[in-house]
Amino acid sequence: MRTIYPANRTGLLIVDPYNDFLSEGGKLWPKVKAVAESVDLIAHLRVLVGAARQSGIVVFYVPHRRWREGDYDGWRYPSPAQLTGDRAAIFADGSWGGEWHPDLGPEPGDVIVEQHCGQNGFANTDLDLQLKQRDIDRIIIAGMLANTCVEGTARCGAEIGYHVTLVRDATAAFSREAMRAAHRINGPSFAHAILTTDEVVAVLTRA
Repeated sequence: MRTIYPANRTGLLIVDPYNDFLSEGGKLWPKVKAVAESVDLIAHLRVLVGAARQSGIVVFYVPHRRWREGDYDGWRYPSPAQLTGDRAAIFADGSWGGEWHPDLGPEPGDVIVEQHCGQNGFANTDLDLQLKQRDIDRIIIAGMLANTCVEGTARCGAEIGYHVTLVRDATAAFSREAMRAAHRINGPSFAHAILTTDEVVAVLTRA
């Protein structure tokens, strides 16, 4: 069955488009650079966001919590990823690394969701509310990282009733193995469609 994306029922979710992930000089860029460049990540994200806006689809920014000193003080069970981010001050609040990539910042009409602390953009945020208030039940998800926050958000979205599309070349990970796990092993168990940017844009253009 062909996937369709009615503009009034579809949202594009861009997860964690921070300089620390996506820009030369970012703290995590050296870890993702090889995979990101192999899929032409930045160009595909630009195309995807532009096509969504042109089609009248709302773009939702789904940001990770910007680091501040003492974020996890008193926590019983911070995750390994949270502790690693805490030690390195990833996406530090007020820093260049915690700003949007210059080509991928929000524009008027976009929605900036509350920041998530873990790997699920729905958990303890207003993402579900923001989508439901706009009668959106189809979500296209891209951004960073394929096997953590993108997958965590997508998996939760599917479990609470959304039609979920992953965009395999509009995301990246620390390794090709992680990308394979996200799109070849884990993704097919919950995503309703796993497409390339060109395939998504073609559907939006037809719509």
